[in-house]
Amino acid sequence: MKRLTLTVVLCLTSVFAMAEDHRSEENRLRDQYRNPQATLEFFEVKPSHSVVEIWPGGGWYSEILAPHLKKNGQLYAAHFPSDSKVAFFRKSRKAFEEKIKHSSDIYSAVTMTNFEPPAILNIAPANSVDRVLTFRNVHNWMRNDSEQVAFDAFFKALKPGGILGVIEHRAPDNFNLQQMVDSGYVGSWYVIKLAQKAGFILLGQTEVNANKRDHKTHKNGVWTLPPTLRIKGTENIQHAKDIGESDRMTLKFLKPQAI
Repeated sequence: MKRLTLTVVLCLTSVFAMAEDHRSEENRLRDQYRNPQATLEFFEVKPSHSVVEIWPGGGWYSEILAPHLKKNGQLYAAHFPSDSKVAFFRKSRKAFEEKIKHSSDIYSAVTMTNFEPPAILNIAPANSVDRVLTFRNVHNWMRNDSEQVAFDAFFKALKPGGILGVIEHRAPDNFNLQQMVDSGYVGSWYVIKLAQKAGFILLGQTEVNANKRDHKTHKNGVWTLPPTLRIKGTENIQHAKDIGESDRMTLKFLKPQAI
């Protein structure tokens, strides 16, 4: 009688810092909308990677990325310049620096860089990083026509074979560019166009951050919804809370290997 040999293949999943004490309860409550575990797995972020987080703001994603990378990887926080002419940018940068200063062990793998397109684009050395990640930023760059310059900078920083991960509020396909700027919702087709023009190849997309309850016709655009809740006129704040955070595209692009 032949012996049957059973081979068990274990699939190891990266565990990100979802429940660590350094994350506030307020930030953890947003996991239901931002789905960080599934999102970062889709972007194939590994502990040994060098990663650029574009405009980390208050550090919501940095709280998850920094512990994941601190032992064997590196996190570039491509933040607003500390000497920006925009007061909000300076204030946000200072708050982020204070945050990492007070938790230096958690953020030991963080390197601060500056990003304010179209002029300031040195997010990391050229051809040096494994991942560039941007979360809900494209609509901001569209306000001063710097979105293509931004994607070009991402391409420059990535190694050949590196991945760009993009999350953005998703507009209906019939929105024109001005509607995107006004509402904060951007067409998936437009983000793909920007990335491809920079030299990227679309690897895939997932609906992990989709929200079918978001009808996208809010009087104050995407800022009507949580967490901003900028309610205007007859709009109901409870209705906005019931919708939750915006419907979002989640796109993954590849920088091709050199030929």
